[in-house]
Amino acid sequence: MADDYHHGNLRAAVLEKAAEVIGREGPYSFSLRSLALELGVSHTAPRHHFGSREGVLNALATEGFRELGDRLRANRDAGGDFLDAGVEYVRFATDHPAHFDVMFTPSLLGDGDEELNAARTAAFGELRAGVDSLADDDRGVEDAAAGMVAGWSIVHGVATLALTGNLDRSGLRDLFRDTDLLSITRRSAGLLFGPRTPSSPPQKE
Repeated sequence: MADDYHHGNLRAAVLEKAAEVIGREGPYSFSLRSLALELGVSHTAPRHHFGSREGVLNALATEGFRELGDRLRANRDAGGDFLDAGVEYVRFATDHPAHFDVMFTPSLLGDGDEELNAARTAAFGELRAGVDSLADDDRGVEDAAAGMVAGWSIVHGVATLALTGNLDRSGLRDLFRDTDLLSITRRSAGLLFGPRTPSSPPQKE
């Protein structure tokens, strides 16, 4: 099976397998050796690409921050506001739960990874751009910076509650007539900003 991986394919395969294992068992449940065994390659092959287990986690977080940044940028380019960005944030988390878990667990990651730091900075730069949209908003957000932090806290919390199963176990999800997570996110985060104006219709879910 080792012959199936050439020209960088092994790197992508290791990240895909790591995300699969993390999604199933959590971020502490794999080693480079176990990934190599599952992929049918020598135990030294993943080390060639990543150096260590932390290297795999750094690369997975980098991949996640890039994807999140791309989604937030696409939302902004399409005219979406900060509330739409929050919905997209939760959509990303549910699409890529393993990445999301690793991205926001600093103890798993190294501080000196330049690619990770750049990807994180770019993604958070898109979130920071929400300050401008809130400052220009006509829905009464007086403190845009605090509004941004509050909004991020809500959508990150909704994503985390959903991914850990706590939203369902608490019974709170049953309080919503429409239990679609993105609708719950829009309603919950929307409490911060008041109703939309007719000139800014909500983005489709």
